[in-house]
This record gives sequence, structure tokens and C-alpha cells, in this order.
Amino acid sequence: MTININNYPRLRLINEPEDLRSLPLSELSEVATELREYLLASVSQSSGHFASGLGTVELTIALHYVYKTPFDQLIWDVGHQAYPHKILTGRRDQIHTIRQLNGLHPFPWREESEYDPLSVGHSSTSISAALGMAIAAEKEKAGRQVVAVIGDGAMTAGMAFEALNHAGDLDKNMLVILNDNDMSISENVGALNNHLAKLLSGSVYTSFRESGKKILSNVPPIKELASRAEEHLKGMIAPGTIFEELGFNYIGPIDGHDVNALVDTLKNMRSLKGPQLLHVVTKKGKGYHPAEQDPIGYHAVPKFDLTCCELPVKKANSPTYSKVFGTWLCDMAKNDKKLMAITPAMREGSGMVRFSREYPAQYFDTAIAEQHAVTLAAGMAIQGLKPVVAIYSTFLQRAYDQVIHDVALQNLPVLFAVDRAGIVGADGPTHQGTFDISFMRCIPNLVVMTPSDENECRQMLYTGHNSQKPCVVRYPRGSGPNAEIQAQMQSLEIGKAWLKRSGQKIAILNFGSLCHFAEQAAEELDATLYDMRFVKPIDKTAITNAAQQHEYIITVEDNCIQGGAGSAVLEVLAGLGEACKVLNIGVPDEFVKHGSQNELYQILELDAEGIKNQINRFIKK
Repeated sequence: MTININNYPRLRLINEPEDLRSLPLSELSEVATELREYLLASVSQSSGHFASGLGTVELTIALHYVYKTPFDQLIWDVGHQAYPHKILTGRRDQIHTIRQLNGLHPFPWREESEYDPLSVGHSSTSISAALGMAIAAEKEKAGRQVVAVIGDGAMTAGMAFEALNHAGDLDKNMLVILNDNDMSISENVGALNNHLAKLLSGSVYTSFRESGKKILSNVPPIKELASRAEEHLKGMIAPGTIFEELGFNYIGPIDGHDVNALVDTLKNMRSLKGPQLLHVVTKKGKGYHPAEQDPIGYHAVPKFDLTCCELPVKKANSPTYSKVFGTWLCDMAKNDKKLMAITPAMREGSGMVRFSREYPAQYFDTAIAEQHAVTLAAGMAIQGLKPVVAIYSTFLQRAYDQVIHDVALQNLPVLFAVDRAGIVGADGPTHQGTFDISFMRCIPNLVVMTPSDENECRQMLYTGHNSQKPCVVRYPRGSGPNAEIQAQMQSLEIGKAWLKRSGQKIAILNFGSLCHFAEQAAEELDATLYDMRFVKPIDKTAITNAAQQHEYIITVEDNCIQGGAGSAVLEVLAGLGEACKVLNIGVPDEFVKHGSQNELYQILELDAEGIKNQINRFIKK
């Protein structure tokens, strides 16, 4: 892919933020135009996160123009919106490699650039990290500034408010920018609001505020009166907010696409003391009409033609596991009014769009609040409802205590539909679901199921829903091996493996979606193959038979080897006193980098050829 940088005369000269800061303010609008056009050209040809970055072009320019990055530390929450930041911080000519094997990381990444002080991928971590850095900056006494940019979606998570509460109490110098890109807090954007933002960040108001604090600090009754007077003054010209109550000086809302107004306001705010919050309103997909109209659909895009104004439709040979789940959910809800579906802000990704429309009274989106989602389900289950929590594997990590304390400990019938388990691909280490078997199988009362294909996934969801126990069905991103999906549902025998193939010397015990690869390897090696189905309870009889009838036991899973399903097999064998040669095939003790699923399967030797090669090397030892 080639983009002629000479078509972007101003952007071509910006290799780092210092180059940007050398430009006159009057040229920043032109820089924004070129940066947006470059971003459009690049991502449309390489794929990647799209709408969010288009919305933060002017904000990114203003931040790097006003703050002396990387000395001043700029933290992007999640990082979907950080593509313009990467372009301006020395990575312009590599942006076309983003999310690709050996290319730029999909999110801000410490190892990639000194301009990325915090590695991110999950939401709502920015304010906590910024507060920690602000505390360090105060002790350093070098004048370092700390800025966190968080979206209105990420602000729905409890962690963000925990950090705000603590930051307001500590009264450290830091700036939080609320990038409101869905107009969920205020619609009032324009000249008046820009004027108010400048007024509230300007010297007259702030000098009154600060001098009043100093003069009256030792006179509690008068100090309280002055505080109320200030609140009344502010209330006459700007809406009161929860942020003020948490100890932040709230300024805004301001138009996030007026780069000159942003620079003016940020320059004023740079000298303010204590915790500050600037409310900036932007538009996802800004500058590309289809993305403005459908920011969800254009959140992350494949390669596409900018001129045709629509994304290519991917034709799959089989439905995705997410769609299998969504179809099962609707089928169950037809006859089960007690079924309640819960998701922490992942309706589209988890395949729940149809369900949310057809059964709105049984659908609950908790926003980015995984802990709340799990305990909400526990409360429903206590009252006799049948909750299903649809959640990504790596997001379930954030609600681990709730799974243990609020669900499993009380043995409540909550079904967890765990999407994006195993190797996810281009989103990299923060999204690879390679730990869930290990952290779930140690929890008492919890049933853990690993379907090997689409039909097994459907039947396991049905099994879990009717089991009256806390259950997990974990399945991967994307499509399966195109198994025939049976409309008729029936419960599987919990803890029972399925012998798929009988062979000689070698027994392969497969857990989950790598089964079609394991089956190819078994055919070539004339090995026995068990689809183990259940990690917990595990089929001890199948393991015993495999050990007694074969010389080699091979376990296969798309989870980390440490503490995974293979470890469970070893525990069973140790308990039985069976002595046999065992090879655990899975994800090694490392964070898996970004790349396509197939590329990563090949690198990790988890595809059919890799599994076969690992077995052959083991046998030849």
C-alpha cells in the first residue's frame, strides 16, 4: 500500500509534535484537514479502528500543540481514538501496518513509543493511571503535566468514578478530558459554550476562585459561604455537574472540532491548579459521512473503497459463534419468559442485536460495567429468573471476584456465554482470551464447557441454561468448521467426553475450538481423538481409558498451558497413579501479540500442521 505523503504538504513536515508546535496557530485547521484525509486513506486501505480516530483529529492536534509531549504525559483511554496521535508522534509512515503481524500495535503501547506512557486496550483505566502519574509529577517538581482523555462510553465504568473520587480528594494537578462523542451528556455546543469554556478557564474567574480559597481557608464558616457563592456564580452561566461534586473544576462543553478554541482553552487550563475536567463534544466518524451516520458499523473496518460509501459484506461459509449464540438466545426466549440477557456494552459484538429488538423487556445493557453485570445476574437468579451474561473472555477478567463471590459461592444458576475465548487476532495482547480456562476451572460449583463446533455450542448453551448451576460456555471469535446446526436442542450429559476417533499409541484430548485442527492431525498420525467438551467437571473415565490404552497422551487447547485444561488432565493422571507420557499443547507463557488468527495459530503451532509437528517432536525425544 502506498500513500503519497507529498499530497499532504503540512503533515509531511510533522515527524514529531515539536514540528507541530513550531507552526503558527493559523495553520492548525489545515493540518487537521490533512490529518483526517491521511487517516481516511490509510485505514481504508489497511483496515483498523476508524470512526473514533476521525472524531479526535482536532483534539489530538490541540493537545500536542499546547502540551510538551512526551515530557508532559498524554494518556488515551482504551486507545481506539489514538490513530491521529500515532501519526503525529513519529509513526505516520507505519500507520498502514496497524493491527497487522509485526506492525504497529492497535492501541497506545509503551514498548512502541515514548509518547505512549500507558499501554491500554481495556476501557476506563486512564484516570487512575493519570492520578498515579500526577502524584509522581508533584514529587518530581519538574513541572510535568498529566492529561487523560476518556470517552463518554468509558466513563460509564465504575473504575472511572473511583478514580475521579480519589483524584478530587487528593487535589493533585491533572486534567481529565471527557471526549463526549455521542452527545450523551449535553447537546449544547457552539459559540456560546466555547465562550463559556474560555471564560471559566480564564484568569478573571480562576483568580477569584484561587484567591478566595487562600484568603478564606482558615475561616470555615466564611469559606463555606464563599464556596456556595462560587457555585451559585457558576450555576448562573453553566450547568452544574457531578464532576464539581467530586472535586473537579468542570469546564465546557466545548466544540471538539474547533481546533483554535481547543488550543485557547487548553492554554488557559494548563496553568490551573488542582484536578480539572474539560468536557469536549466530538462526532465519531467526523469528515466521512457514512461513518458519521453509522459510527458503530464503522468502529472497526476491513479494507474498503472510500468512494463507494459502504463497507464490503463478508460472506462466511458458516455463521459466527456470536451469531450462533444470538440465534439460540432468541429461540430460547420464545418459550422462556424468565430468560434475561445481560451484556456490558457489547450488544453488536456478542450477537445480541436481534434479541434486543425482539425481546427488549428481557434485554439489559449495563454499559461498560462488567462487575455490575455479573452481580446483576446474581440478583436475578436469586429471585428465580434465568440470567445469561454475554461477555468477552478478557472482559470477564474484570469481574472475577463477582463470579466467585456473587455467583459460584452461592451456587446460582447464571449462564456465562464467553465470547472471544482463545486467539482473537488483530486486537493483540489485551484481547486474546487465553486465560479463562485457567482462572475459571479452579472455582467450585462452576461448570466449564468448551464446544468444538457451532452445533455443540448451541447444545451446550441449552445445557447450561437448564442445569440449575453456574455454567460457562466459552467459544472463539469468528466462524467454526461449518458443522450442521441442529434446531432441536437437547441437554448434554455434564462431564461426559465424546470419543470421535480410535487410533494407535497416541490419544489426543481436545478442549474446544481447535478440534478440527486436532482431527486433521489425528488422521495423519492414526491417533485416538477425544472431544473432551467439559473442562469442569472433567471426564476422568475418558482420561483413564486413554492412559491405559495409549503410550502418549496429548492435550490440545487454545488457552495458556499454565493451569489450563492440560493441567487438569495431569492432575487426574497423578491422582490415578497412571504413568504415561503427556504433552500439553496450548498457548505458551507469554502475551500473544497481534496478527490474524490464522497467522497466530501458525506461529503458536496450534493449527493442524503445528499440532502434528509438536506431537512428532515429542515422540522422537
